[in-house]
Amino acid sequence: QVQLVESGGGLVQAGGSLKLSCAASGRTFSSSAMGWFRQAPGKEREFVAGISWSGDTTDYADSVKGRFTISRDNAKNTVDLQMNSLKPEDTAVYFCARSRNRYYVYEGSVADWGQGTQVTVSS
Repeated sequence: QVQLVESGGGLVQAGGSLKLSCAASGRTFSSSAMGWFRQAPGKEREFVAGISWSGDTTDYADSVKGRFTISRDNAKNTVDLQMNSLKPEDTAVYFCARSRNRYYVYEGSVADWGQGTQVTVSS
């Protein structure tokens, strides 16, 4: 099992930026795809972004394409989510996730979840 700890959430005005970071413990991090999900109040958790074990392949939800960038550093066991041009509809709790799959991450592939970090975007 890998422990995931998110940081970097907070309150930001619309149009602003935030960078979320996820620190992982455990030896399986570098061989796992990683991702970010979010859950807004009253809504189901949804996929935001994913990155393959090597960092060569990334995937984004349509709602964040062109605004968010996922990256990873296997030497430091970290995965980041740079969020630019934030909108009020980006307000949610953001979760870091480790996939059982080396290449893709989706809800059903997640082996480990972080505790979540709150992102609030004011209009």
